[in-house]
Amino acid sequence: MVLRAPTGAGKTTRVPPALLDAGAQKSPAGGGGDGNDTVIVVEPRRLAARSAAARIAAERGVRLGDEVGYQVRFDRKAGPRTRLLVVTEGVLVRRMRSDPFLERVGAVVFDEFHERNLDGDLALAMVRTVQREVRPELAIVAMSATLDARPLAAWLGDAPVVDSAGRQYPVEIRYCPPDRDEPLETTVAKAVAAAVEDDRGDVLVFLPGMREIRRVGRVLEEPARRAGIDVFELHGDLPPAAQDRAIRAGDRRRIVLATNVAESSVTVAGVTTVIDSGLARVQRFDAAVALNRLERVRIARDSADQRAGRAGRTAPGRCIRLWSEHEQKSLRQTEEPEVRRVDLSPAVLALASWGDGAMASASDLDWFERPETATLERAQELLTMLGAVADAGITELGRAMAALPVGPRIARLLLEGTRLGAARAAASAAAVLSERDPLRAAGKGIGAGAGAGAGAGGGRGNDRRQAPGGWESDLLDRVELLETGASRAAPSLLRARDQLLRLLRADSDRTGDASAEALLRAVVSAYPDRVARRRGAGDRAVMVGGRGVRVSDRSAVVTSELFVCLDLDAGRRGERAEALVRSASAVEREWLSAAEIVTETTLAFDEARECVTAAESTRYRDLVLETGAVAVDDDAAASRLLADAAARDLHRALSLDDADLVSLRARIAFLRAEHERRALPGAEHLPRLDDAALRAMLPELCEGRRSFADLRRVPLAERIASRIDHAARRMLDTCAPERIEVPSGSRIRLVYESGRPPVLAARIQELFGLAETPRVAAGRVPVLVHLLAPNGRPQQVTDDLASFWNTTYGEVRKELRRRYPKHAWPEDPWNAPAERRPQRRRRT
Repeated sequence: MVLRAPTGAGKTTRVPPALLDAGAQKSPAGGGGDGNDTVIVVEPRRLAARSAAARIAAERGVRLGDEVGYQVRFDRKAGPRTRLLVVTEGVLVRRMRSDPFLERVGAVVFDEFHERNLDGDLALAMVRTVQREVRPELAIVAMSATLDARPLAAWLGDAPVVDSAGRQYPVEIRYCPPDRDEPLETTVAKAVAAAVEDDRGDVLVFLPGMREIRRVGRVLEEPARRAGIDVFELHGDLPPAAQDRAIRAGDRRRIVLATNVAESSVTVAGVTTVIDSGLARVQRFDAAVALNRLERVRIARDSADQRAGRAGRTAPGRCIRLWSEHEQKSLRQTEEPEVRRVDLSPAVLALASWGDGAMASASDLDWFERPETATLERAQELLTMLGAVADAGITELGRAMAALPVGPRIARLLLEGTRLGAARAAASAAAVLSERDPLRAAGKGIGAGAGAGAGAGGGRGNDRRQAPGGWESDLLDRVELLETGASRAAPSLLRARDQLLRLLRADSDRTGDASAEALLRAVVSAYPDRVARRRGAGDRAVMVGGRGVRVSDRSAVVTSELFVCLDLDAGRRGERAEALVRSASAVEREWLSAAEIVTETTLAFDEARECVTAAESTRYRDLVLETGAVAVDDDAAASRLLADAAARDLHRALSLDDADLVSLRARIAFLRAEHERRALPGAEHLPRLDDAALRAMLPELCEGRRSFADLRRVPLAERIASRIDHAARRMLDTCAPERIEVPSGSRIRLVYESGRPPVLAARIQELFGLAETPRVAAGRVPVLVHLLAPNGRPQQVTDDLASFWNTTYGEVRKELRRRYPKHAWPEDPWNAPAERRPQRRRRT
């Protein structure tokens, strides 16, 4: 069934015990635990799971850990007599790996299902598959205060929907938008001051993350001290004992600064006022750096309702929303579920290891909301890269990874560290990477990381620590800090480390520098796609995949040429700017997988030098480790590369302005055009010599050559002419001669231009006695004669020489004789001897 009931109605603490008692009445052992009478309650958060279990145990008058218990990651309080077990979503998913059919379980209750975490969606889909295919008697209950129940009920086989009005106390909603450009901590501090003045109850403030909690805490510290009010933090990075202190009522008034861990299933005792910043940090998969990253976003309407409900759990209250009523109307109804916005590799691995691996694959599973195919494919690629899955399915390494309560990357690090004899160091690193940053907990970090497996930056300057063995590694800094206990987070992290060590069952371990090196080797196996190579001596580098990165100035990785990027900030979503590496760890080249290192010679065309060059490069995956120039030894490949480059820039590669080539191309183009206009026989056999035709010749021209300079030395006109057959060549020479002999004996080149008759440019003295205008194209086209003065400039242009001599020459003679008196200007040009060179004469 699907149960809808408002915040504070008792869903979490009353429904599971009722199911437990109903199951005990039906049990053949009368509640002795021999039947399917265990109830599992699934909570989205560890704090909620522990708090709910403690509350249920107290209401039933039993000791926590006996009949009622809980299990969260790295923390369990339950035993053989536990019949109501409160777990987090991930714990249930891992349990179903070894107990695929939930043999002793009679009911599974999914509390606060509206949060739609990936593990929650996965666990529900897995339990529903068991119910539908193996155990129809298994009961499933989904509960929420804000969930739209109809789609879920339909997916659950038209399950009944139960609505409960509950006993929620009235909550007054006020909207108090901040002043423009006012810092969040200032806005919150003003709202808290007003709330403390108006009401005597405790105040719960919802903030997006630890960074904002710390900033607001600093602003409130002194005023709260003067007013006798205690200020508590409440977030997921706190040890359990500190979380418990924050939710318990105290002797004095309290201000609790919380993330959304307090949004549901948790009653913070004494709270009558909620101040809601309207912000939260959510995980989204960033394909640019292939990891989940935290984004600060405006919350959805259902989250705002959940937060407001915290003020009406035990008495009438009020909620002060730090946004306008107009903005409230624009809020989306629900947050996008994680199954559509985060890395799915943990889910894909969990399904691959479920039972014998044949229950359902991630693509075949009947999800409540199906993930995008591309996201599933990316997850499969990551698991293949880590060695967890192969074409045949999950590998033995993958099964070992799935058995560990951490993400795939951290699991790979743990197993590789154990194999290398550094299980303790690997377990410490896993606790740091998957739980919390000791430097941040010590107040030295630079802010939240990018999700599980990230770790924050810190290290350079006053925070800089010398890692064991002198390695540059932000991770080793933190492991050392954890081992020395110099962090507020150390106790809980050490508990996590010890639990991981028990799961690893490592018999022996290295120490000192050997352990540090083994750990750093293991890090590479977990992040093979995050290896980066520094560009020069600065803070910039390039990562596998080609992404540019910049190392934070607070990182301990200062000089190492190769390093692993553990925590990246890719900037705003969709940008391709350099990613900021907050946390990194040095890598030695010999640690890289030899199977993924390739040395090869590549040819390239150097645009600046206009020639083909060869370089030998060694690459890890697609990351260039080193490169150097070598001799070009592949003639065929070099010729192809040169031809491709020449085709892109034909006019730069060939001497297309060579006079012989220009003339040849123009003559052929002229005859082909005449053929199209007047059907000139034989012209159709002449080759086209446009740019496309020249490009087609490049493979032949480039044979044995390496540069444009080599190409430009090719006598291209001769090469082309030699390819024209005898008949076509004869037709070309007669119908479009390159030169024409004039009366002076000179052979003068004709200039052919597209769409115009050819031009014969000659000095007037060379043409004396030439009566008829020369003609081309089998006599069809008269040339255009440019009659040049002694200075080489056209004095007259004509295509009718006879007319020029008879009518115009006399006037031209007068002018030119005056300007050039030493040149021959006979009165009778018809019979005057033509002169190749000017014969200067004295004036008479």
